[in-house]
Amino acid sequence: MPSRIDAGTGEGDSILDAGLAGDPAVDLEALPKPARRLAGEPESAQARIFRTYTAARAALGVALVAGIGATSLVNLRAPLPIVLLCLGYALQAVLLWLLPGDRAPAAGAPVPPRPRWWSTIGVDVGVFTALHALASDISLNFAALLVLPVLMAGVLTSRLGALATAAGAALALLGVAWQAAGGGAGGALLITQSGLAGLGLFLIALLSGELAGRLAREEIAARGSLELARQQAQLNRLVIEEMADGVLVVDRELRVRASNPAARSLLAARGTALGATFALHGRAEWSVLAAAVQRALARGRWPDAGEEVTLAFGAGDNRTLRMRVRFTRRRPARRDAPAIEELCVLLLEDVRTAQARLRQEKLAAMGRVSAGIAHEIRNPLAAIAQANALLLEDPLPDAQRRLARMVADNVERLRRIVDDVMETAPGTTPPAEVIEATAEVGAAAVDWARTAGIETAGRAARLRLDLPKVPLRVRFDREHLRRVLVNLLDNAKRHASDAPGAIGLRLAARDQATVLLLVDSDGPPIAPEVERHLFEPFFSTRSRGTGLGLYICRELCQRYGASIEYRLRPDGQRNLFLVIMRRDAAAVADPSPAA
Repeated sequence: MPSRIDAGTGEGDSILDAGLAGDPAVDLEALPKPARRLAGEPESAQARIFRTYTAARAALGVALVAGIGATSLVNLRAPLPIVLLCLGYALQAVLLWLLPGDRAPAAGAPVPPRPRWWSTIGVDVGVFTALHALASDISLNFAALLVLPVLMAGVLTSRLGALATAAGAALALLGVAWQAAGGGAGGALLITQSGLAGLGLFLIALLSGELAGRLAREEIAARGSLELARQQAQLNRLVIEEMADGVLVVDRELRVRASNPAARSLLAARGTALGATFALHGRAEWSVLAAAVQRALARGRWPDAGEEVTLAFGAGDNRTLRMRVRFTRRRPARRDAPAIEELCVLLLEDVRTAQARLRQEKLAAMGRVSAGIAHEIRNPLAAIAQANALLLEDPLPDAQRRLARMVADNVERLRRIVDDVMETAPGTTPPAEVIEATAEVGAAAVDWARTAGIETAGRAARLRLDLPKVPLRVRFDREHLRRVLVNLLDNAKRHASDAPGAIGLRLAARDQATVLLLVDSDGPPIAPEVERHLFEPFFSTRSRGTGLGLYICRELCQRYGASIEYRLRPDGQRNLFLVIMRRDAAAVADPSPAA
C-alpha cells in the first residue's frame, strides 16, 4: 500500500481528516500488513482457493501437453488416446481459467455450484483416472494426479462430497489395478498398492476438509474483528477531530503524519492555513517545537505534566503551548541495541486557554461560596445597622457620634459589597424587558450626578450628557441597566480630573439592531497589564476597592445579550467603556447611526 505522505514535500491526506464513511483503506492505515491484506480482499478464502485451483489446472494441462510433446522428441511416442485426452484437458482447463464467469464461486457461496464441481473436480477425477488406465501399459503413472481433485473436494465441498470424491478415485484405482493384474502373480501387490493409495485419498479428503473448516472459521472471526477495529478507529477519529486540544502524529523525520483542526489552528500563522500533513523542520517559527520533538524521540520519554514551548510568529504574536508527548510502538534498531521510537503523539494546549479555563472554574467555585457567605452576612449586618441607628436617635457626645457615623458608613459599604456579590451569584436569569433607554439613562445620570455633587449643565459641567432626541427601546432590565451605568460613572469619577467635560456619557443608535452606551473620562490611560484583568472579579488597583464593579457590569450585560468592552480613544487622551445593547425589533431605526 503506498504511503499517504510524500517523502519529499510532506504533503498528503490525513488519517484523521477522513469522514466516518471514508475509504476503508484509509481507516486501516495503522493496522499490520496481514490485516490490511485481509481487508483489501473482497473475496473469501474459499473463493481465492478456487481461483488458484483453476489456474493450477490450466498450468497442469499445459504441462501435460508439453510432457507429451517432449516424449515424442526422444522417440517415446505416447498412444493417440493419451495425446487427445491431454489436449482436451488442457483446452478445457485453460478456457475455464480464462472465462470471467467461471473463475470463482459466487459471492457468499460456501462451496462451488454443482455444474462447476463437474467442470473442475469431476473432470479431474475422470481425466486422471482415464490417463492412469491408458498409461498402465507404458509405465507412466498418473495416479498421483488424483490427489489434486480429492484435496480440492475436501476444501471446496461438504464432507459428504469430499468422501464421495475420494471413494470414486479409490474405486477407479482399484479397478485399474484389477484390470492390470489379469489374475497374475503380481495382481495382489497392485491391488494392495491401489488400496493403500485409496486409503490415503480418504485421509487427504478428511484432513483438507478439517483445515478448510478451520480456515473459514478463523476468517469469519478475523473479518468480524476487523470490522470492530474499523468502527473503533472511526470513533477515535471523530473524538480527536472534536478535541479542543491539538493532536499531532509525528515520525522521526519530523513529518506530521496526521493532525486535527485544533492543532493546525495553533501552529498556523494568522491569516494562513495548514494542510492535514506537513513537515515541522524548515520553519523558523516551529524550530523550538521541532527541537522538543527530537529530544522526546531521542530520549523515549517525556514529563507527564508536559513542558511549555513558545512559538514566535512575529511581532506581538507569540504563542505559549503546553506540549505533552505519548509514544506508540517501539522497534529496536539492532538486536543488541536499545529500542527507538518510530512515532509519537503530541498533545498541544494553548496555555492562555488553559489558564482561562482554570480561572473560570475557580471563579465559579468562588462565586458559589461568596454568595453563600454573603447571604449569611445579611442578617447580622442588618442587626448592626439597626442597633447603630437606635444609638444615633439618642443625644451622644461628639466623639461617640463620630464613631457611630463611622459604623453606619462601613455598614452601608458592607451592604453594597453583599449586594454586589449576590448580584453575580448563579441563578435564573430574569427575562429581558423592553425599556426606553433614553429616559432611563437620562434619569439615572441626573440622579447619580445629584448624589455625587457633579454639575451636568453649563460650560463648567464636569459631566457632559449626549442623549438622542428620539426614544431608543432596548431589551434590558431597568434596575440592572441603572446599576451598570452607575458603576461605570463611579469608575469614571474616581479616575477623571475636575476639568469641565472630564466625564462624558453618550447614548446613540449604532444600527437597526444595536444601541451604544458610551462612558468616557480624561483619566490617565489604563496600563496594558491592568487592562487584561479589568473585568475579572476581586481585581482592583485601590486598597479599599472590592474589584467587583466592572465584573458585575459584564455579568449583567451578558444576561441580556449585551456586551461591554474597554477602548482607548484614538487620540490616546480618554478612556472609553462601551456597552452594546440589543435594540427592540419593533423600534424605529435612527437614520444617523453612531460613528
